[in-house]
Amino acid sequence: MSMLDDIGGEASLRDLDEHFYDLVETLPEGSNLRRGHARGHGVEHARVEQFNFLTDFMGGRYYYKEKHGHMDVKLMHAHVPIRQEDADNWVLCMSQALSDEGREGPLADRLDTVFRRASLIS
Repeated sequence: MSMLDDIGGEASLRDLDEHFYDLVETLPEGSNLRRGHARGHGVEHARVEQFNFLTDFMGGRYYYKEKHGHMDVKLMHAHVPIRQEDADNWVLCMSQALSDEGREGPLADRLDTVFRRASLIS
């Protein structure tokens, strides 16, 4: 069973991703993330691509890799310098989204670990 299965499949991941980006768009900690996305294709594009990437990353269908031919996080973000503070704020927003979605206990801890690992790839 994949981590994607553990959280309830693609529909649950999409809800989490959407809530994450709602937080990015409203929390002060999301301000640098918003600016970074503005230099790229925008937050709406990021909502889709992050869902695609996380689906792959969590053991689901290879949406991102099928579309882009790679899963290289550094290449994805080559147009935007990512500081440690930005990575930390990404994790903070994702942790808040997990909490708001009622994800607690061992699964939430495992997801938090995975998301921290993903943020370090940048």
